Amino acid sequence: MSSKKISWLALFVALSVVGGMIKVPAPIASVALDSFPALIAAVLLGPAAGALVGAFGHLVSALIGGLPLGPLHVVVALEMAAAVWMFGKLYVSGRKGVAVAVFILFNGFVSPAPFILLMGLPFYIGVVLGITVAAIFNGVIAAILIPRLAQAIEKRFGRLHA
Repeated sequence: MSSKKISWLALFVALSVVGGMIKVPAPIASVALDSFPALIAAVLLGPAAGALVGAFGHLVSALIGGLPLGPLHVVVALEMAAAVWMFGKLYVSGRKGVAVAVFILFNGFVSPAPFILLMGLPFYIGVVLGITVAAIFNGVIAAILIPRLAQAIEKRFGRLHA
């Protein structure tokens, strides 16, 4: 990996950490705007880099929120990485609207589903709205910013992802 790409990766992780401090009111304190930098990174740096930013961004957001799910946040971070990776793959292939929709549905409804077995259906029902609202905000912000940032960054720094 080039030093240029590592620098950009670090920048997006930092932006994800800042986004993690902007909380969306929800029963779980780790619901935040930590995903949109990862979604942008998934398009500009590649899906794998975006997935890394998404996982790390979630872990820091959870840490800032007091780790309400304890070690289960590792599971959520892996789910976030998968959601961001899927977004990046779909977006880069030209299916931009589908990428946003899949991210919102996966992050809002599918990712919390394993917690039905661990914490029960009431927990799932309680967190789905907040997580879905956050996923909508993150997905829409990314969809608005990606074309503008991609154009400006490519013009100034060249293409970041092959």
